[in-house]
Amino acid sequence: MDTDRWNQRYAVGEYIFGEEPNEFLAAHAEVIPRGGPVLCLAEGEGRNGVHLASLGYAVTGVDASSVGLGKARALADRRGVQLHTVVADLAEYAIAPSSWSGIVSIFFHLPPSLRRRVLAQVVAGLKPGGAFLLEAYTPGQLKYATGGPKEIELLPTLALLEQELAGLKIVHGKELEREVKEGAAHSGRAAVVQVIAVKPE
Repeated sequence: MDTDRWNQRYAVGEYIFGEEPNEFLAAHAEVIPRGGPVLCLAEGEGRNGVHLASLGYAVTGVDASSVGLGKARALADRRGVQLHTVVADLAEYAIAPSSWSGIVSIFFHLPPSLRRRVLAQVVAGLKPGGAFLLEAYTPGQLKYATGGPKEIELLPTLALLEQELAGLKIVHGKELEREVKEGAAHSGRAAVVQVIAVKPE
């Protein structure tokens, strides 16, 4: 992750992805078992972790950007919730095995080899019955100028994610186009993949 670039992006006053949670996550958060801890990968400015904390989850947000996580803590304070943050590059962060009731990845795009490594840790990191929620841009996003990376190898398909999440049961998997309204950085028509995957009990 280009930490300096993200620190510079997050250093602007506004929340570049907005302060409200991702719509897909907000609509399906209840699939995560209540009372258990949740890990938010590439949490950035905190909108998703803060939302989950407001629902009563114990949330840890991991991101390489200290600036982004500072804004996440400020948002949590304003909303009156607790959010634990860890500054770490996901290339180096180890997801503890069998430790999480939920793991969340929202618009977090990695090179294929690193994505496979992180998703293998996701599979191992979930407790039995735990849920993984992901929304990401697909290669179809390259025809839009509404957010996301421009390198096609960073944009997964559902078929790839199904392979890389072997060991979890895919209970929802879909590629679609939808209107994304998440701050100035994600705004407009977009091509996305959505996944909910559960670890067998």
